[in-house]
Amino acid sequence: MAQCVQSVQELIPDSFVPCVAALCSDEAERLTRLNHLSFAELLKPFSRLTSEVHMRDPNNQLHIIKNLKIAVSNIITQPPQPGAIRKLLNDVVSGSQPAEGLVANVITAGDYDLNISATTPWFESYRETFLQSMPASDHEFLNHYLACMLVASSSEAEPVEQFSKLSQEQHRIQHNSDYSYPKWFIPNTLKYYVLLHDVSAGDEQRAESIYEEMKQKYGTQGCYLLKINSRTSNRASDEQIPDPWSQYLQKNSIQNQESYEDGPCTITSNKNSDSNLLSLDGLDNEVKDGLPNNFRAHPLQLDSSSDASNSIDGPDHVKSASSLHETKKANTGIIHGACLTLTDHDRIRQFIQEFTFRGLLPHIEKTIRQLNDQLISRKGLSRSLFSATKKWFSGSKVPEKSINELKNTSGLLYPPEAPELQIRKMADLCFLVQHYDLAYSCYHTAKKDFLNDQAMLYAAGALEMAAVSAFLQPGAPRPYPAHYMDTAIQTYRDICKNMVLAERCVLLSAEILKSQSKYSEAAALLIRLTSEDSDLRSALLLEQAAHCFINMKSPMVRKYAFHMILAGHRFSKAGQKKHALRCYCQAMQVYKGKGWSLAEDHINFTIGRQSYTLRQLDNAVSAFRHILINESKQSAAQQGAFLREYLYVYKNVSQLSPDGPLPQLPLPYINSSATRVFFGHDRRPADGEKQAATHVSLDQEYDSESSQQWRELEEQVVAVVNRGVVPSNFYPTQYCLNSYSDNSRFPLAVVEEPITVEVAFRNPLKVPLLLTDLSLLWKFQPKDTSGKDNEEVKELVTGEPKMIGTEVISEFLINSEESKVARLKLFPHHIGELHILGVVYNLGTIQGCMTVDGIGSLPGCHTGKHSLSMSVRGRQDLEIQGPRLNNTKEEKTSIKYGPDRRLDPIITEEMPLLEVFFIHFPTGLLCGEIRKAYVEFVNVSKSPLTGLKVVSKRPEFFTFGGNTAVLTPLSPSASENCSAYKTVATDSTAVCTALISSASSVDFGIGIGSQPEVIPVPLPDTVLLPGASVQLPMWLRGPDEEGVHEINFLFYYESVKKQPKIRHRILRHTAVICTSRSLNVRATVCRSNSLEDEEGRGGNMLVFVDVENTNTSEAGVKEFHIVQVSSSSKHWKFQKSVNLSENKDAKLASREKGKFCFKAIRCKEKEVATQSSEKYTFADIIFGNEQIISSASPCADFFYRSLSSELKKPQAQPSVHTEKQSLEDAVRLIQKCSEVDLNIVVLWKAYVVEDSKQLILEGQHHVILHTIGKEAFSCPQKQEPPEMELLKFFRPENTTVPLRPSVEQLSNLIKTSLHYPESFNHPFHQKSLCLVPVTLLLSNCSKADVDVIVDLRHKTTSPEALEIHGSFTWLGQTQYKLQLKSQEIHSLQLKACFVHTGVYNLGTPRVFAKLSDQVTVFETSQQNSMPALIIINNV
Repeated sequence: MAQCVQSVQELIPDSFVPCVAALCSDEAERLTRLNHLSFAELLKPFSRLTSEVHMRDPNNQLHIIKNLKIAVSNIITQPPQPGAIRKLLNDVVSGSQPAEGLVANVITAGDYDLNISATTPWFESYRETFLQSMPASDHEFLNHYLACMLVASSSEAEPVEQFSKLSQEQHRIQHNSDYSYPKWFIPNTLKYYVLLHDVSAGDEQRAESIYEEMKQKYGTQGCYLLKINSRTSNRASDEQIPDPWSQYLQKNSIQNQESYEDGPCTITSNKNSDSNLLSLDGLDNEVKDGLPNNFRAHPLQLDSSSDASNSIDGPDHVKSASSLHETKKANTGIIHGACLTLTDHDRIRQFIQEFTFRGLLPHIEKTIRQLNDQLISRKGLSRSLFSATKKWFSGSKVPEKSINELKNTSGLLYPPEAPELQIRKMADLCFLVQHYDLAYSCYHTAKKDFLNDQAMLYAAGALEMAAVSAFLQPGAPRPYPAHYMDTAIQTYRDICKNMVLAERCVLLSAEILKSQSKYSEAAALLIRLTSEDSDLRSALLLEQAAHCFINMKSPMVRKYAFHMILAGHRFSKAGQKKHALRCYCQAMQVYKGKGWSLAEDHINFTIGRQSYTLRQLDNAVSAFRHILINESKQSAAQQGAFLREYLYVYKNVSQLSPDGPLPQLPLPYINSSATRVFFGHDRRPADGEKQAATHVSLDQEYDSESSQQWRELEEQVVAVVNRGVVPSNFYPTQYCLNSYSDNSRFPLAVVEEPITVEVAFRNPLKVPLLLTDLSLLWKFQPKDTSGKDNEEVKELVTGEPKMIGTEVISEFLINSEESKVARLKLFPHHIGELHILGVVYNLGTIQGCMTVDGIGSLPGCHTGKHSLSMSVRGRQDLEIQGPRLNNTKEEKTSIKYGPDRRLDPIITEEMPLLEVFFIHFPTGLLCGEIRKAYVEFVNVSKSPLTGLKVVSKRPEFFTFGGNTAVLTPLSPSASENCSAYKTVATDSTAVCTALISSASSVDFGIGIGSQPEVIPVPLPDTVLLPGASVQLPMWLRGPDEEGVHEINFLFYYESVKKQPKIRHRILRHTAVICTSRSLNVRATVCRSNSLEDEEGRGGNMLVFVDVENTNTSEAGVKEFHIVQVSSSSKHWKFQKSVNLSENKDAKLASREKGKFCFKAIRCKEKEVATQSSEKYTFADIIFGNEQIISSASPCADFFYRSLSSELKKPQAQPSVHTEKQSLEDAVRLIQKCSEVDLNIVVLWKAYVVEDSKQLILEGQHHVILHTIGKEAFSCPQKQEPPEMELLKFFRPENTTVPLRPSVEQLSNLIKTSLHYPESFNHPFHQKSLCLVPVTLLLSNCSKADVDVIVDLRHKTTSPEALEIHGSFTWLGQTQYKLQLKSQEIHSLQLKACFVHTGVYNLGTPRVFAKLSDQVTVFETSQQNSMPALIIINNV
C-alpha cells in the first residue's frame, strides 16, 4: 500500500470516536450561520483535545487517553441511502487528485526506474469518508450517539423554555418508536446545555444571568456559556484571521454527510439565495415543520435516476463531477468564521475541553461501571469481570465450527437489553476511550457467545474489533490475529452479504498488515475484495495492492504494473477518468520500450481515450501518436481503428485553435536524409526521331563513379576556358542534391526555373494512407534587384504566390507498408533566399477500401476521388542532419555534424537555358562505322547564351566537322548516295596510284598543346539568342571495341551578360551505343629492297595490310567492300598499290581475309612540313569508282581524333627520356632509324540487308605504324593474362642496366642492298674461275654520320653456313672502312669468284656500324635482309 499521512496507530482511534449529537434552536443556528457555518461545523476544527485525559476503569485503575477526538454532528432522522453514500465517495475520490508540483518517488528496481507517487491522498480521503459515513447498525455501537448538546441563544425571549423544548424533542426522537434513526448508545443519554452568546450584538449581563439560572437548573457540569461573534462581519476584510475550517469543509464541501443537515441540496432552486444564506455547501437553511431538524429525508437523498447505473457513461458521474465543479466555483469567495476573533477560537476550544472533561468522560466512566456491574450480577459472579476473564478464556475450549458449517443466522436479532449486547456495548465503550485490554477481553467473550448462538453478523463484528484491539494493545502482549479478520471478512461477505462491513475489515486489516511490512498478505487481502458490485472500491483496492507489490523488499514491478492497469480499468468504469489516466500512465513506465508492443498499444490507446474525455487533447494526441509510430504488430483492422481514433482526436484539437500553428503529424514516416532536390525543368520525352539530351533527372540512380567523371569533365572545360587553370572558387555544378552530394554550400537556383523536392514517404501501417492537398512548406526572403535584403520576410504557403509558386498534389495514396516518393515543385518568381521547411498535407484514410495482400486496392479504389473517411491538416518538417565532421582533432574526438543546405537554395538572376536534341542518333553501329546525325541546340530562356563547348572523354567518337567542313559543299554524288563522306568521282581506268592532298591538324582542333576532349560547337555568330535554335551536323564513328559503350557529353555554355554567382551552366548527355564487330586490320611496314625510287632517292618502304572480316553477320551484314586505303603522315605517303590481283574491287564475305601491299615513299622536301606546322600529307589509293577525300571532314576528323587518343596512351619508349638527361643521344638516333610515323586509314562499305531492304553502311579503320617490322592493329589486342608463376624470393640487385639499343633497332641503322645479275653464264671448260661483279649499296638511314666496316670473310662457325654459301669467295679487299654522312648512299664494287655451277647466296657480307662519335661498335645483323641468290650456269 502507498504511504499514508497517519500511521495505523493514529488512523484507527481517529476512525472510531465518541459521537455527540447537536440540537440547535433557530436563533442559535442563525448566530453560527453569520460565519457561514453550522454549529457542528463550527466545532469541527477544535474537536481534538490538546491535552491528555484521565479516567478510571471498573477496577479503579487510572487510564490515560491521548489525542482524544470527539465527533459532533446534527441529528438526522433518516438513514443515508446507499446510493447517496456511493455518490459521496465518488465525489471525494474525484475531488482528490495528485498535487500539481508533487515530486514523485523514483523507485529503482532491476533495470526499471519508475516515477511513482508515494502517497495516494484520494485513497485516504475515500477511507476517511467511508468510515465516517458508515450508517449506524444494531450489531455494534461504535457510532451510536453517547450524548446530545442542546444549543440555544442568549438573545431568545425565553432561553430556558427553549432548552426544555429541545430536551423534549431529543427525548421524542430517541424514545418514540416512529424514529428508528439515529441510534443511541444507552437510553439515558447525556444532555449538555449550551447557551450561545453573540458578543457583538447581545446583552452580556442578560447572558450571564441566564447562565446562572441554567447552572441552578442543570448543574455546573451540565451547561456552558459559549461567547462567539466578537467581531462584526463588516470588518471582516480589514484584518486577516486564520481559517481552520477550510481544510475540513473544502475536503468535504459536498461530501460529508453532516454538511447536509439544514436541508436538501437545492442549489438551483434556492429560495433564499438573495439573502446570502447559501452556505458553503450550497445548503438551504429553510426551517421545516416548525422544528429545525425534523427532516423528511436524508440530505444525501438522490434522484431516482442518479442511482440508475454504474456504467461508464451513467448520468451520475457526469452530474457529480459537474455539480462538484459548480459548487467549487460557488464556494471560492466565501470566508468562514468572519465574525470570530482568535479569542473566540480559544473559547470554542475551551468549550470542547470542558464538555469532554466534565460531561462526556464522567458519563462514559459511569456507563462502563454500570455495564460491568450489570454483567457481574447477571452472570452471578462474585468477582468483577476483570478477574474472571482469565477463567473464562483458559477453560476448556469449545471447538469453533467452520463458517461453512454454520447455518445462515445472520438474521438473528438480540433485544437491546440482551446480556450479550451489554458485553459488546461495554467493549465498544472501552474501545472508544482507548482501553484496548479491557475491550479485547469483552470482544473475545462476546465473540464466543455470538458464535454459540450462531448470530453470525454479531460474531463477525466481535471478531473484527477483537483483532483490532489485540493489535492496538499497548506493549503488544499477543500477535495480531489475522485469522480473526479473515473469518470476519468471509462472514460479512458470504453469509451476511454486507460488502460495506467487509470493506471496512479489509481497509483496517490491510493497513495493519502494511505496518508489519506484510505486503504480500495485504495485497492478497485487497485483491480478494475486488468484485463487480463496486468499480470504485475495486479500483482503489487494486491500486493499493499494486503499491504493496512495489513496496516489497524485492519489488515486483510487473505485478505492480498489471494491477495498476486493472485499477485504471476499474477507475474508468467508475467514471474516474483522471485516476484511470494516472494509473495507465504509471503502468506505462514499466511496459514502455520492453518489447511488449501489444500491451503498449493497449495502454496508449486507453491513455489517449481517457485524455480525450478529460479534454487533455495534447496528451491524447501524443498517446495515439505513439500507437501509430511504433512498428505496430496489430492487425490491419485494429490499426485502422487506432488511426481513425487518432484522426478524430486530432480534428478536435485543431478545431479548438483553428488559427494556431499547424500540428506536426506522425504519419507517414519521412526519411529526411533521402530527400532529393532537383533544380531545373523535367526532361522532355523523345519526340519521334528527336531525342532530348538525358541531362540529370530524379529518375537516375546516383553513381559515384559517373558523378566523378562528370566533375572531371566540367573541370577540364573550365580549365580550358580559363587558359588552363581551374579557378580557386570553382565549384562543380550540381543539379540534383541527395545524401551523397556535397551539400555544405547554399545551392543556386535560377529564377523562373522549377525546384523539385522528392520526399521519401513510408507508411508503417497495414492500412493505406491518403494524403490530400500535399505541398511544400517554405519561407522566402526576397532580395531587391539592387541586392539589399527586404526587411519583410514572407513566410509559408499562404505567402505570396507571386514570389514562389507552389505545386499541390491533390491526392497521394500510400498503400499499406509501402515506401513511395512524392515530387513536389516550387516555382521561384523572384530572387532571394528560399528555405524549404517541410511538407503540409491532409492526412486521412480510405473508407471501406483495403489493399489485399499487397496486390493492390480493390476495384474502385483508384478511380476518381478516394472516399475520405476523415482527414486532418498538419505538417511534417524536413530536418536533414549533415555529414559527421572528421577533419580536426576536436571533431574526431567529439560528435559534430556539418550543415546540410540542400533545402536552402539561393534564387539567382536569370540565366540562359540550353536544350539539346539529337536527330537520327543511332543506338547500334558497326565498329568503325561512320554515321551522320544532327544536333539541335535550342535556347529556351530569355537571355542569350554563348561560348558553347562540348567535352567528352571519348572525342574519337564524334565530330562536328573541322573548319574546312563549312567551306566545302557536298558533292552531288555524295548526296545521292547519302554518304557521310565528301567524295569525288574518279575515272575507273585510272591506275592504282595515290591521289595526294594535305590538311593541317589545327583545322580539326588538334593543335599543339590543345585539349582534344574540349570541342567548341561551331554556332553561327557564336551566340544563341533567346528562343533561337540551330541544327548542326554531327558525325559519329562506332568505337573500335565491340560491346555496349556509354559515352558522356558535357555541354558547357555561358551567359552573354556575366553573372557574379553562376559563371557557366552545363548540360549532360549520356549516349549508349552498342557496337558489333566489323573488320580487323593488321599492318606492317618494311624497307623496300629496291634502293631508288623514281626520283632517285632512297628510303622506299613496303606496307602490308591484312583486312579480315570478323563480322559474324549478326547485324545482317552481307559483305564488306574495301573502297579506299589512305595514308596520312608528315613524312611518308603511299605511292601505289602493288597488289598482284587484277580484281580492283576488294570484297570480303564473312570471315574472309584480304591482303594488300602498298609502296610508300618519302614526301618531297616541299611537302615535308616543319614539325610545328602539324601539316599531314594524305594519299588515297582507290579501289572503287569514287575518291573519298580523306583530308576533309569527317574522315580526317576521326583520323586526327584517333591519332590524338593514341598519343595520349602511355608509350613504351618514353622511359628513355626520363631516365637520365645525360643519356647518350646515340641510342635515340639509332631508335629513330627504325621509327616511321605512317598512319593508314582503311575506308569500307558494308552491304546490309535489313527488313528485305539493302542498306549501305560506311566506315573507316585506322592503323598507326610506329616501328619498322612491328605489326600494328586497328583495334586493341586482348592481352593474354600471364600464367601463374611460383614466387621467387631473391635479393634485389642493382637493376640499372646500361641502356643498349635492341638488335632490331640496330639493324635499321644501315640499309644494305646487293646489285647483281640474277643468273650468270660462264664457260667453265674454258676458264675455271668465274668472276661476277657485284655492287654493294650502303644507305645511312640515320641523321648522323656513321662509320661502317664491311667484312667479306666467311664466318665458318657452323657447318650449315657453309652449305648455304656454297664454295664461293670474295676477291679483293676483305674489309672496307667507310664513313657515311647523314642519309648518304655509298656503292662498293665487289667481285665474287665461283668454281662451279649452282645457286649461291651472296648475302654474306657482314656490315658493322657505329656512330662516328661513339666508341662502341654495334653490329648490324643481316638476318632480316632478303637472301641474294645467284644462279651460275655453265655454257
